[in-house]
Amino acid sequence: MDYTLAVENAPETIAGGTGVLLLHPSIGETDRIDTDFFKTDTDHFLVVSTRTTAREVEQKLEHYDVDEDSAVILDTLSVERGYSRRGTDDVHYVSAPDDLDGIVAKVEAFLTSHDGKVRLSVDSITEMIYYADEDGVVDATENLCGLLADHDAVGLFHLSKEVHDEATIDRFRERFDGVIDLDDDGSVTAEF
Repeated sequence: MDYTLAVENAPETIAGGTGVLLLHPSIGETDRIDTDFFKTDTDHFLVVSTRTTAREVEQKLEHYDVDEDSAVILDTLSVERGYSRRGTDDVHYVSAPDDLDGIVAKVEAFLTSHDGKVRLSVDSITEMIYYADEDGVVDATENLCGLLADHDAVGLFHLSKEVHDEATIDRFRERFDGVIDLDDDGSVTAEF
């Protein structure tokens, strides 16, 4: 199954099972790319949020006019920050961004229970590394990419290129089928 990508200077479509790395500056405006990724050719999508709470993700989706009925959010921050965390059908929680096994398990449950064109966003790998360790995040990323392949889904994984050294960026880059590189000026290049 092919998915429309809807990202400038990138292929028009990508195959199911494709994991895409989004490299961006620390203060880069990734919301535009992320929300365009969800808006197009999608039946269901899961946002794994390690950077913002579920409420903030919902506000972003509303602001960018993304169909929230298609959205499921995995909030990894609220429990650790002590916020109220009553799960719903569309909002799930794990204890913290370093609960890598919990994140992988929740993604697998989502992919298993949703049919059609399904997308995943992990925002962000950088935060996962901050809370956990790089080796563990590499393993979790490989597991998530394997789940995309198993379920014919596609995923967009955020990584800040200003926070990590070149060796770390290359370590993650080689685990993805494509790389979208967002520059400081908002321009986009892609390599697939």
